[in-house]
Amino acid sequence: MNPEHGQEEHEEHRRADFASKKGEIVLRKHEYDGIQEYDQKLPNWWLVTFFGAVIFYLIYWFAYYQAGLIETDQDAVTNAIAEIQKEKAEALEKTLANLNDKVLVNEWATDGAIVAEGEKIYSQVCIGCHGPELDAPTKLGLSLVDHEWKYGDRPMEIFKLINEGSPAESKGMPPTGAKMIPWGATYSGKQVAQMVAFIISKNPEDFAKFKD
Repeated sequence: MNPEHGQEEHEEHRRADFASKKGEIVLRKHEYDGIQEYDQKLPNWWLVTFFGAVIFYLIYWFAYYQAGLIETDQDAVTNAIAEIQKEKAEALEKTLANLNDKVLVNEWATDGAIVAEGEKIYSQVCIGCHGPELDAPTKLGLSLVDHEWKYGDRPMEIFKLINEGSPAESKGMPPTGAKMIPWGATYSGKQVAQMVAFIISKNPEDFAKFKD
């Protein structure tokens, strides 16, 4: 390498702590183990973006964590759950307004489409305890075809049982003591009524007294 050429190449960048103007490239004064560092002024668009992001973060941090001006994720989830529960309560109230023992027996349980929907739900969530034939072969739940209705033999009592779950005072099923959960928390009032209609359709003689 030509010493003079190397000297010119070295001196084409002045030594300074930082570059002071646009387009300037300086060789910084510090040096560690023979390693040198160049510096040049960052473009304005980059600086505006960077400092804008910093300012935005500070404003957002204050609004979110200190002033409470922005809804937190926890509040959003809580409000969404509350809205869902409100809608389900309104839907249940609307269903119950036109629902009674006779309607369940004479209209819902005689409608093939409704019964089919009830059977579909039963097959998804009830079959494990009550069995495919509703006779509770595993004894994890009560038989639904033995003509014994432990918590009431009226269709609306069965509706309430499914919707609200096993009564608090019940001991549950041996040997685990498990109780039926309130399926009204998962399914709408209409879907619970469909399940009741399916059960009624499998026990026509038990509900004949409600026939028109």
